[in-house]
Amino acid sequence: MNSLRVRLLISLLGLLAVAAVLMGGVTYRTVLAESEALFDYQLRQMALSLRDQGEIAPDQARAFADEQLDFVIQIWTVDGRSIYASREHSELPARALLGLADVTAGGQTWRTFSVATPERVIQVAQPLQIRQRLAADAALRSVAPLLFLAPVMALVIWWVAALTLRPLRRVAADVRERDEQSLKPLATDGLPEEVSPLVNALNALLQRLGQSLDTQRAFVSDAAHELRSPLTALKLQLQMLKRAGDAASRAEAIDALAAGIDRAVRLVEQLLMLARSEPGAPPVAMAPLDLAEVVRQAVADTVPYALSRGTEFELFADAPVMLCGDKTALAVLARNLADNAVRYAPPGSRVEVRVSNEAGVPSLQIDDAGPGVPPPERERVFDRFYRRAANHEAGSGLGLAIVRSVAAMHGASVALGDSPLGGLRVTVRFDRAGATA
Repeated sequence: MNSLRVRLLISLLGLLAVAAVLMGGVTYRTVLAESEALFDYQLRQMALSLRDQGEIAPDQARAFADEQLDFVIQIWTVDGRSIYASREHSELPARALLGLADVTAGGQTWRTFSVATPERVIQVAQPLQIRQRLAADAALRSVAPLLFLAPVMALVIWWVAALTLRPLRRVAADVRERDEQSLKPLATDGLPEEVSPLVNALNALLQRLGQSLDTQRAFVSDAAHELRSPLTALKLQLQMLKRAGDAASRAEAIDALAAGIDRAVRLVEQLLMLARSEPGAPPVAMAPLDLAEVVRQAVADTVPYALSRGTEFELFADAPVMLCGDKTALAVLARNLADNAVRYAPPGSRVEVRVSNEAGVPSLQIDDAGPGVPPPERERVFDRFYRRAANHEAGSGLGLAIVRSVAAMHGASVALGDSPLGGLRVTVRFDRAGATA
């Protein structure tokens, strides 16, 4: 039963039924109490009047003998001999209890009032079921209007529910008529307060989805543009290899082709890493790890390239620095920073790498002696495929974009500043909550 209209109808009709039962019960108890008080008073008055008048007149005896009369009168002598009964009844009480009493006779309960004189005992009795029937009839009469109105109320409730849910149907129709390219906000005019939060949440979701799709389109477009150049270069280098006439030319062409393949592989790896760290990507499993060990391994991977340029690494990562993270992603972050430091620093310079845990906050800091990044461009360099105009090094412009994405995945921040070595200082500071003892 998933229909709100049906649920509303059943709920309201159920409440109506409960109200009818409660009303009937209250009416029954009220009427029963009032009728008992009234009939007890009548029993008392009849018994006392018969006691005072001394004898029963013939006309009065005929009236008492009427079968439609609810009351039964019995008179006994003081020694228990019956001298009068208003009418023959097989289940009349056979004994008298002075005052008001409930007497069971023949499977039926009677309400009696008895009074004694020096010569006789007078009892007036009435079946209790008569009082109960009167109370039940009164209760039914009080509930009957609700029972007759129930079908009308059901139709009214159904119509009101349909009218109330019309804004939801309008929103659903608006969403149903859209295609995958239509992400404009849903109309919010005339919506009730209960529906507005849902539509506002949908609009916020559509906005985020639109931004995500725009980002993905831009990423695919930029990636296609960036891949076009190395693939074209590989094609040209392959043609040069085919046209090489001697062994020296062939070897030179092979070296150029191998270098082009390495650049293409690095670009593809960076693109895959960036896609893996994108918002909305499947979450990675975080596990306790030693950041110092991850950085040491990343620096070791970069050492051959540094040696080819005569660059010296100085690593300060002796003490373990524990945190929860993805080891592969953090290795890519450290490797990109180390590679950038070597690539943009002049040959024969020094690169310092520090891993610390000051005040329980894990951090990674890398200093180089390169040209650095001017303050106005320090935010731009995190954009994908952005390369500074003054930079003559070959690259894809994805390194710092990947660093920021991996840092965001771990709740860390990335800051650029001036290095004491004369170049750029990159500081990655992790969240204190991610640190482990």
